[in-house]
Amino acid sequence: MSGVVARVVAGIGAVAVAWRRAQGAEPKPAWGATPEIPAAKSQGAIPTLKMPTARGWAKGELPTAAPGLKVNAFASELDHPRWIEVLPNGDVLIAEATQIAGPPRSVFHIAMQATMRRAAALGVSANRITLLRDRDGDGVAEIRGAFMENLSQPFGMALIGDTFYVGNTDGVVAFPYTAGADRITAAGRKLVTFKPDGHWTRSLLPSADGKKLYAGVGSLTNIAENGFAVEEGRAAIYELDLAAGTSRIFAGGLRNPVGLAFEPTTNVLWTVVNERDGIGDETPPDYLTSVRDGGFYGWPYCYWGQTVDDRVPQDPAMVAKAIQPDYALGGHTASLGLCWMPAGTLPGFPEGMAIGQHGSWNRSTLSGYKVVFVRFANGRPSGPARDILSGFLAPDEKFSYGRPVGVALGPDRSLLVADDVGNVIWRVTGA
Repeated sequence: MSGVVARVVAGIGAVAVAWRRAQGAEPKPAWGATPEIPAAKSQGAIPTLKMPTARGWAKGELPTAAPGLKVNAFASELDHPRWIEVLPNGDVLIAEATQIAGPPRSVFHIAMQATMRRAAALGVSANRITLLRDRDGDGVAEIRGAFMENLSQPFGMALIGDTFYVGNTDGVVAFPYTAGADRITAAGRKLVTFKPDGHWTRSLLPSADGKKLYAGVGSLTNIAENGFAVEEGRAAIYELDLAAGTSRIFAGGLRNPVGLAFEPTTNVLWTVVNERDGIGDETPPDYLTSVRDGGFYGWPYCYWGQTVDDRVPQDPAMVAKAIQPDYALGGHTASLGLCWMPAGTLPGFPEGMAIGQHGSWNRSTLSGYKVVFVRFANGRPSGPARDILSGFLAPDEKFSYGRPVGVALGPDRSLLVADDVGNVIWRVTGA
């Protein structure tokens, strides 16, 4: 019965997409420090559900690299690679995991899950971290093996000294690590427990001195429609004090903070956040923002500062203290990956942030499906974004070759990109 309901709702959603596109010009993309964000327009009972079918890459096909750059497959035939961690010895670790279907919460949720399955965004999780090595330095990993297995939807990874940390969906776990090890089999020690389900990814980032570990934890729902109790401890970035063994919420009101990175001249923490759905193609935009200790960024009460979401029971005191993000990344681009890219990493690119945009599923014209670069000057975003990699989406939007997720600096100062539909790790260098 659920499959029939899913097809009916998805069909209605497709008709709704066509109807909305016929109503007039599409809104201007909401990008930059001062974006033009259209007023909220509720989609009502007819949801926008649009996601390309996952096709993958045929032999010889590649994403489109920006002028002056080239791209090659560092590794392929992985199982939904999501996140990348490069160890000091040059080993490249890949977290392979997938969102798992949870219990249906509504007719729309059933249809959404059916749509995500077709796009290879929902399924059986590999629950593995794979090790890749490029010993001959030709830009292709010729050695691979299972570094860790039987994890719980692993995502973020971090190595501090002789301890390797994994961000499982249900918490952060610490494991003993020996330099150069091919595999970790020792039992782990859980440092903090998180609620699973919903936005399941748990990114990790150590502080420069190795004393703290930051973890991103997304919300369960879109706008706390299942109540605030189930969202307690979510939509936040945590700070773990590794010596004291304690943890606290560092910043909140962040619907789904995924990638984390430090800007090195100021040592300020930055994140990319996926915003809420259901009120327009560009409303509100996903964003890149600096993260203040104790800061509150609006979710679920408001967005882009203090723009109230009238679908949510309001708390004026929380709205009053909401911080406006620094840089808009377009509506529903699903900006997930984030890493600092020093000047000279890629020819023609100054210093700034590389961002993996996984791509939309819920707007009339699809967005994202590329890797972009935001230049920084004096510790802040400066100027328009530039493409690094594109071509992941077919021109007619009916299928996707791939979907970028995590980004990281490779051991040879290339840029590595995890593609979870193409099951590839792409390597970007100068042409």
